[in-house]
Amino acid sequence: MSRHAVITGAGSGIGLQVAKRMAGLGFRLSLADINPAPLAEAADSCRAAGAEEVAELAVDLASDRGPEALIAGAWALAPVDVLVNSAGIYPATPFLELDAGTWDSVLNLNTRAPLLTTVALAKRAVAAGRSASVVNISSGAALRARPGAAPYSTSKAALEMTTRASALELGQYGIRVNAVAPGFVTVNSSVNPVTEEYAAAVSGNPLGRRGEPDDIARAVVWLSGDEAAWITGETLRVDGGASTGATNLPLHWPVSGAASGELKGSNAR
Repeated sequence: MSRHAVITGAGSGIGLQVAKRMAGLGFRLSLADINPAPLAEAADSCRAAGAEEVAELAVDLASDRGPEALIAGAWALAPVDVLVNSAGIYPATPFLELDAGTWDSVLNLNTRAPLLTTVALAKRAVAAGRSASVVNISSGAALRARPGAAPYSTSKAALEMTTRASALELGQYGIRVNAVAPGFVTVNSSVNPVTEEYAAAVSGNPLGRRGEPDDIARAVVWLSGDEAAWITGETLRVDGGASTGATNLPLHWPVSGAASGELKGSNAR
């Protein structure tokens, strides 16, 4: 029987690409997004990619009942094997303009919703005696704050701890929880638009190119599957090496023939 995957934020970007890749692997899919129109287009794309069964679940995951409603609806179709928490928002808000509403909207969708969808799935999986795999989509912003992104960076840092805490308590039931943290990925999102100036500033990495949604989708599929069966509580950074360090800094010490000789001399002493 085909594995059943629930993917949030499936209407665009990384969530959509994860759905299309899983469709090509024969998954049964339950796609979730707040907007019905892109959700319907995503479902059509997944059918074209090879999925035989695709359900469209329009839901507001930031609402109190949204996560439970999503998992209840998906589970009614078939027990859920994989949950990919990809839905998220990235508003640009200068620190001095932050208010409770902005903060709560980001944390509710980016951190609370993945937690509650995982809880809802875990309750059903444990009751049914089934294993499951959860993959949360984090971000390089979890490790490096950015101007205008205090809520976002905080939400992703919290999501990585949520991943570890969930994995710790759910491992005994055969439920794995991991995360994938993308570097800058070109998604052309109308929900989370970024300027080219911003993209250029944050997309530098040792491999020399920007990420594509399928770079992340491949990692998500691998981490959710049997080849990663002994991995839980981890965050896999898929960022072209950006998290290894800064590529745009000059040498901290000017290296010339004379300087090199002086350095060798001082070492000899």
